[in-house]
Amino acid sequence: MSAVIAIFAFTVAFAMLRVLLSRFGRFALDRPNERSLHERPVPRTGGIAVLLGAAVALVFGAADLWLIAVLAAALAGLSLLDDLAHLPTALRLTAHLAAAGVVVWYLLSPMHIAMLFVLTLAVVWTTNLYNFMDGSDGLAGGMALIGFGAYSIAARLAGDAPLAVLSLALCAAAAAFLLYNFHPARIFMGDVGSIPLGFLAGALGLAGWRDDVWPLWFPMLVFAPFMCDATLTLLKRLLRRERLWRAHREHYYQRLVRMGYGHRGAAYIEYAAMLACALVALAVREAGAGVQFVVVAAAMAALSGVAVWIDVKWKRVSRATAGTA
Repeated sequence: MSAVIAIFAFTVAFAMLRVLLSRFGRFALDRPNERSLHERPVPRTGGIAVLLGAAVALVFGAADLWLIAVLAAALAGLSLLDDLAHLPTALRLTAHLAAAGVVVWYLLSPMHIAMLFVLTLAVVWTTNLYNFMDGSDGLAGGMALIGFGAYSIAARLAGDAPLAVLSLALCAAAAAFLLYNFHPARIFMGDVGSIPLGFLAGALGLAGWRDDVWPLWFPMLVFAPFMCDATLTLLKRLLRRERLWRAHREHYYQRLVRMGYGHRGAAYIEYAAMLACALVALAVREAGAGVQFVVVAAAMAALSGVAVWIDVKWKRVSRATAGTA
């Protein structure tokens, strides 16, 4: 059955990508700006194909997760409008908060208001995380492939069929997307894909925690390379009192590209980091609390060390570039 689900999801996503790459699919183009790493307009509608491929899961046994799917679809619709018409930031954030609050309450109620608040903000952060990190060829698609693949394996091992099915469909649809998104990318995910996928990463992570499929740290470790990149970048910009809403190219993956590793090199480095985190998370998912704490702390320390290495190397490259200007 797993093979059938993966094949169907891959096929649906692949077929839709072919449609979106035709003239019909060029109604929303990502034009280069000061934040971009690409140099020509590229369609940013690939997320539509990924979500349609993942929708196959609802037919194959993931109907129990219908509310999560409906909320993700609603965010996709709103994000498509934003891709086309640039909606006000306040409207988008209000929708993200509403969707996150509903899914947290639906999954975990009754709960203390403080927990509702913290977990809602956490889901909002993962929702926007994909948008922050969807700026280099193959990056967000690879994160979906590895991250939801790890979700699917863990859910299958725990006997949670609906969660395993939906995660597998997302993984297979992301694989189809990567065929056209890996460098040189012919299509981008766009907000229509990055926002709902970020929401699904957070919402399904909480669903797995509720159902005792994994501990709360599991989804955070699986997606840790991306979470650390976005969070550390945000904190550094806050310390410098920069305007957070302004476009920039200061993410660690962006610096890897600009330091000479290119889109492919940066993607391979990120894939390796995320695959390592996913494998470690799967390996210690049922270990004792002490082992889990040590492993998670070690993973965070390792990722922090990589961030420091990139910062140091970036300063050297920047000085060398300034000296030759």
